[in-house]
Amino acid sequence: MEEKFMKEALKEAKKALDKEEVPVGAVIVKDGKIIARAHNTKESKNDSTCHAEILAIQKACKKLGAWRLLDCEMYVTLEPCSMCAGALINSRIKKLYIGADDAKTGACGSVLNLLGDYKFNHTIEVKKYILKEDSEKLLKEFFKFLRERNKSEKKSV
Repeated sequence: MEEKFMKEALKEAKKALDKEEVPVGAVIVKDGKIIARAHNTKESKNDSTCHAEILAIQKACKKLGAWRLLDCEMYVTLEPCSMCAGALINSRIKKLYIGADDAKTGACGSVLNLLGDYKFNHTIEVKKYILKEDSEKLLKEFFKFLRERNKSEKKSV
């Protein structure tokens, strides 16, 4: 079941990749059904808060008509940053499944661990490395594309 839902998050990440966004995708599941899905749109929306996790939380809240996402699980292809980890705590997500670590901004164990090292009013169960290689492959593909594009832009100047 975990891989099934992470594959859906990966589909969202591929949508971001197609839009030249950092390929991160997220889905929120309640009672075994996807209730929200999203991908990064930071670049296209020119909005630093348009992370896949934030957008998925907003959609799930709208669908459920509540800000508390009790008994909901999130599947996300890349470890959430501190903003997104905070939103997960505040939305009361029950469980978080992560594809790949984020060694630069990860706030669920890589750089810091907001979900485990601090005493908040809500705790979230975390499970990492669901389809890790698939998530990492998309990210590597994206950053390779950016490096190649930057090289060709420098040559044409």
